[in-house]
Amino acid sequence: MRIALVGDRSPAVRSHARVPLLIEALRQRDGIALDAYWIPTTEAHDLAGFDGVWLVPGSPYRSEEGAVEAARTARERGIPFLGTCGGFQHMLLEYARHVCGLDVAHAENEPDARDFLLTPLTCSLAGHEGLVRLHPGSLIEQIVGAPTTMEAYICSYGLNDAYQATLAAHGMVFSGHAEDGGVRVAELPRHPFFLATMFQPELAGDGRRPHPVISAFAAAVSRHAAARTSA
Repeated sequence: MRIALVGDRSPAVRSHARVPLLIEALRQRDGIALDAYWIPTTEAHDLAGFDGVWLVPGSPYRSEEGAVEAARTARERGIPFLGTCGGFQHMLLEYARHVCGLDVAHAENEPDARDFLLTPLTCSLAGHEGLVRLHPGSLIEQIVGAPTTMEAYICSYGLNDAYQATLAAHGMVFSGHAEDGGVRVAELPRHPFFLATMFQPELAGDGRRPHPVISAFAAAVSRHAAARTSA
């Protein structure tokens, strides 16, 4: 089961150091052996052969285009997708541009652009934890098994609320919110598995027990691989 870890790997990014521990924990605890390949965003243009795509934290990415294309490939080809932190942001950027037809930018990547989909948070969440309220019956609520969850962030950019209704009208479901109403989770219900979180599930605990979101993604990868093999 091959998964693409799309991101510009760096020892300075805490979540990158956690990923190998989580891959091993998935093997030991869930019996799911993932063959993980780190793909720099500058090379993320041919991911159709993977059983899963995880757009990991670490923005600003070297290539916005590569990050956006990774999300697009997973969405259009029905490949299980997980986007965390920067992956959440660039998944929304892909959807806004290619599904909603919006000419929008990420303020971190293009500070001189005219219209921003992703804007600086009023208060940075870098190094903070916060409560996330989950929409009843959503994928994320089923995965977590509770109406709320406390999660860790290393993030300074979020969705511009002015575009939330447009994305929702085109099928995006915003299934997790902070107490102030800010979007924290997004998903596509008609996709085999397409989930993105503004928080970083990689940072939960000490890395020896995968966060439920990561376990659910791995299970979806397993199902996708089994279906591809039997086809």
